[in-house]
Amino acid sequence: MDYGRDSTFLQHINAHIGIARKVSRVYTEDDWQKEDLFQEMMYQLWKSYPGFKGDSTFSTWMYRVCLNTAMTFRKNATRHKARSIPLENHDVPETVKNIDAVEELYAAIATLERLNKAIILLYLDDLSYEEIASVTGLTKSNVSVRLVRIKKELENKLRPKDNPESYVNH
Repeated sequence: MDYGRDSTFLQHINAHIGIARKVSRVYTEDDWQKEDLFQEMMYQLWKSYPGFKGDSTFSTWMYRVCLNTAMTFRKNATRHKARSIPLENHDVPETVKNIDAVEELYAAIATLERLNKAIILLYLDDLSYEEIASVTGLTKSNVSVRLVRIKKELENKLRPKDNPESYVNH
């Protein structure tokens, strides 16, 4: 056992645990699936950690592993329902006062196509277009085009039903 490596891994994971929570939140439907996916992401991160060479930031590498795991995660898990675990750590900025708006945003993101979910999560975490391209395997220009479309799609989903001309600003 390499205790130095283990300790460094745990420090990195603890500093960026919100990444895995956010990804599991938008790629699954129920609490037990969120927890299953979260556990699978932790396993894949641990298994892949020896290959992390520092060519990118740890958070960018973690996003890549978590998103790849989420995109291949089997929805029809054979495991019994696990107990619900509160998902409080979502790295939501303190400036967000309206929890309902945050929940509405996550619900809208959850309806997006798999790759678009990944792109918008990375964008909302302030990754550059280059970093998003690196994580997703897209070109920088493709990321830019997709983000315009994703923002428009989310804007339409978040537009209040009683006033279709206005929209929620996030």
